[in-house]
Amino acid sequence: MNENINLNQTKDKTLNIEEVLIKELINNIENPYKLLTVNDVSKDLNIGINTAYTLFKNKQFPSIKVGKNRKITLLAYTLWKLHKN
Repeated sequence: MNENINLNQTKDKTLNIEEVLIKELINNIENPYKLLTVNDVSKDLNIGINTAYTLFKNKQFPSIKVGKNRKITLLAYTLWKLHKN
């Protein structure tokens, strides 16, 4: 972190650890809105392509439909992974 963040309070509101992590993610990811494909997620999670397609169809997984394909932003994927662990 480049700046000291008081985890208990800022000028406007109280931050919890999750909010601090999200702020750091947004600030440190080069392109948080980069779209990941089913293949990208399959490789990252080390799962088969069919399992990845099933994951993308799951309502709990924050993917979007782009044309005929489903994709997920890097930021949404990273946050999903944080919540799943």
